[in-house]
Amino acid sequence: MVSFRPSGRRPDEMRHVSLEPSFVKHAEGSCLVKFGNTHVLCTASLENQAPPFLRGSGKGWVTAEYGMLPRATQERTRREAAAGRQSGRTQEIQRLIGRSLRAVTALDLLGERQIIIDCDVLQADGGTRTAAITGGFVALHQCLSFMTGTRLIARHAIRDHVAAVSCGIFQAMAVLDLDYPEDSAADTDANFVFSGSGGLVEVQGTAEGAPFTDEQFAELMKLARQGATMLVSLQKEALKL
Repeated sequence: MVSFRPSGRRPDEMRHVSLEPSFVKHAEGSCLVKFGNTHVLCTASLENQAPPFLRGSGKGWVTAEYGMLPRATQERTRREAAAGRQSGRTQEIQRLIGRSLRAVTALDLLGERQIIIDCDVLQADGGTRTAAITGGFVALHQCLSFMTGTRLIARHAIRDHVAAVSCGIFQAMAVLDLDYPEDSAADTDANFVFSGSGGLVEVQGTAEGAPFTDEQFAELMKLARQGATMLVSLQKEALKL
């Protein structure tokens, strides 16, 4: 049977995924994550002070910054720093990454410290935000392991894994892990963030064409859960847990 997907994958088949931890020498945690031809470098940096709104609370914070290199895409994209401001898309994605990682972190164990997860897209072919969350978790976990290893904190602050994957309705079928040709032509595009125990952290879904039905949403959810389960297994393997 010939696949209707441009990549030749089955509807429930993800792209090849790899997670390479400790990719950057100087960062407290890092991971080069690849979802097919989407490559994102994630680093975790520890700052020994909390953001101003948490000063005096005894609690820490995890936040994220996201950006794309100029030639991550088919044509050069101007650096946002050169434009003088971040796009709304960039702000939305980095907030999503931060929320997802905070959902599985015991912030009260960090003390008044902040961990910044930088997610730099080296090459984009759809699913950059889901790759960033999945790889960002590996970088965060490494940073927290560094903190326990150096006795900055009494115990590891990770409560669960978190991973993210995209799904969509492409040519009237629910498919897992959209690449760019599918993402740009999908009738529905959705991103699912799951904890390692299977809880939903966040769902983003948009009907680009006709509205999608409850039955289609259930199909997308089932595929996404399957993909997230695989991603969590890869995270554990990368971190040797």
